[in-house]
Formats: sequence, structure tokens, C-alpha cells
Amino acid sequence: MPKFLIEREIPGAGDLGPEELRAISQKSCGVLRELGPQVQWVESYVTGDKVYCVYIAPSEELVREHATRGGFPANRVSEIKRMIDPTTAE
Repeated sequence: MPKFLIEREIPGAGDLGPEELRAISQKSCGVLRELGPQVQWVESYVTGDKVYCVYIAPSEELVREHATRGGFPANRVSEIKRMIDPTTAE
């Protein structure tokens, strides 16, 4: 199943506190339950003004549907074609 990287522009994301992040996570998980098991949230990375999320889904359209239903921006959705890490150099 394809894996996607979602770039979300959220001003002040890096300043969000634990309660705010918990609320966002709960909203996301609620929408995922509505969409069914075909869309999975793997992990997210919070930076100063952006959140980068990794999702597994059958299509970009379902990733965008999750964003729409959750009220989250999905400024850029890119399908991950390959993964590399330090062991790739060996």
C-alpha cells in the first residue's frame, strides 16, 4: 500500500502544548476511525510552523479526505517512492 508524506502549514505548530497536540491527535484518530482501516497514521514531526505526517493509504484522495474531515491543512501530499537511511550506504 502506498505511503504518503503530508506537509501541513500550521503557524506556531512548534509552540503547541501537550493538551493542544493531544486534542489534534484525538481529532485525527476519530476521523481515521470513520474512514476505516485503509488509512493509517504512522507518525508526525512538528517543526516551527509545519507538521509533517506519514500516512499509509490506498490513494492521495483518501489522505486529503482525512484532512478535509478533520479540518487539517494538507498543503502538500507526496507519495513516498523509496526510503533510505545510513544502512543504504553499506
